[in-house]
Amino acid sequence: MSKQPASERRLGVYVCHCGGNISDYVDVQAVVDAVKDEPGVVVAKHTMFACSDAGQQEMEEDIAANDLDGLVVASCSPKLHVVTFRGVAKRSGMNPYEYNQANIREQCSWTHTDDPAGATSKAIGLVRGVIARTRLSEALEPLVVETTQKALIIGGGVAGLRAAIGLADIGLGVFLVEREAELGGWVGRFGPIYPHERNGHELISSLIEEARKRPAIKIFTGAEIVSKTGSFGNYAVGVRVATEPPQTIQIEVGSIIVATGFDSYRPADGEFGSGMDGVATLPEFKELIDAAAGAGLRYRGKPVRSLAYIYCVGSRQPDGNEYCSRFCCTATAHASIRVAELDPNVRQYHLYRDIRTYGAFELLYTQARKDGAIYVKFPDDAPPVVAADKSGGLTVTVRDLLSGDEELEIPVDLVVQVTGMVPRANTDLVGLLKLPLGKDGFFNEIHPKLRPVETMVDGVLIAGACQGPKSSAESVASGLAAVTQSASVLKKGSAELDPLVATVDPDACTWCGKCLDACPYGAIEQLSLNGREVATISVAGCKGCGGCVPVCPENAIDLRGYTDAQITAMIDGLLQEAIA
Repeated sequence: MSKQPASERRLGVYVCHCGGNISDYVDVQAVVDAVKDEPGVVVAKHTMFACSDAGQQEMEEDIAANDLDGLVVASCSPKLHVVTFRGVAKRSGMNPYEYNQANIREQCSWTHTDDPAGATSKAIGLVRGVIARTRLSEALEPLVVETTQKALIIGGGVAGLRAAIGLADIGLGVFLVEREAELGGWVGRFGPIYPHERNGHELISSLIEEARKRPAIKIFTGAEIVSKTGSFGNYAVGVRVATEPPQTIQIEVGSIIVATGFDSYRPADGEFGSGMDGVATLPEFKELIDAAAGAGLRYRGKPVRSLAYIYCVGSRQPDGNEYCSRFCCTATAHASIRVAELDPNVRQYHLYRDIRTYGAFELLYTQARKDGAIYVKFPDDAPPVVAADKSGGLTVTVRDLLSGDEELEIPVDLVVQVTGMVPRANTDLVGLLKLPLGKDGFFNEIHPKLRPVETMVDGVLIAGACQGPKSSAESVASGLAAVTQSASVLKKGSAELDPLVATVDPDACTWCGKCLDACPYGAIEQLSLNGREVATISVAGCKGCGGCVPVCPENAIDLRGYTDAQITAMIDGLLQEAIA
């Protein structure tokens, strides 16, 4: 419970400028002035960057000097800095669950840029509400669970293989499950690839060889995940393996790394000439180059003397995939250089809207132009048109913004559709693991910078291109990040979980089963207690979503950190201030 009655709490309140993200639209001094006399508030300040080292140090000093037992930070989304400010509390000797955060950036300043007065009024209400909640907060302790020192990796591409080797090398057992009959994914299909020019076939072969050398790694190909029970640190996973007849085996793991990769965009019939003879996608063209060797570039037995690349096929489309796939421009520049090495006389036309060879890859773009590639920029509203010509070849009609918006007709032997990455279809896996999806359809991490491979499901990590378009090097880097994150928990043999979970009052519960149906994580079970049937909640399996609380007709369920009393207090605090 709280250290002392709500009326005697000693709270510190800090309102963040966020470098102008908040203070440009919210009068932070007015917020401080409005809440400084709230019951229990001992310290009330505004700070330029609450999350900075200086901001954290100021809070720690105030906590020690004023014997604070509660902390309220009004800044950005709690999703970004819960760990940061819980750390401030813990280092200062305060229970980390006595800290709460008011989101006055995403929920206030950014949504009311046209109304500073209204934004300020709303911010005051939000902060008052969180202060009221904090007055009723409890000094909770993390839930400690023992962990199984083994990990499951789903996906045997470059990210999954490298992650498996990394986990095995630090002493953890690994189960590697690949849906296809062979390991390797997309990288295994290709020859030399950027940025390192290593042969994809050889790279994957070396990784497979290294993985098979390690007895800690058990590999299943042609296999799928069909079930998952348990909770973080102790998952029981069913794997359907390719035997005759197929059978399902059970494995026990402490964490799961999802590295299922991506699919390449498949243009619809007629889209930029799709379906016509002489039109290929970028992956198909890459395999064509790899097979050329000394024979020169040929397509279906015919030599290719000219070709046109059409960029952003399936990417950056307002009525389709709006995101940029990032790797395509660089991969195409790399392919163009390879073509020039095979035959410098091949005419290459790059038809693009924008070129995004980010970072050091700009050098590949420069090299492609030095090798004779011609770049033609077309307008967003007038994409190239591909048509067959009378000679049996293809003609691409395009407006060139770099030459006075003139319409060009370019005769070519081959059209290459520069296709981007799209999310791989994994509906069953998403349902089993409760994987969160972003609006682009890829798996969503908690935070791209602070927690780049963690998901909202404890112990389930994502790596590689399943979370968004990546190059092979970036995929490997994220795979190793997942190794580090997984090992940091599994090697200790135990893990600490958030205690902000649902609880059941067994005296009030009459077991109607409604909470069981409402729980998306399977954390609720029926229990016989003193001759009565009641609900019980697995604290390790509960994610604190609160979905079970409102459906209980007996009001027998509460959520730690968000109790009925705290939520009511937040509403009362919010309504003290009229919000425009």
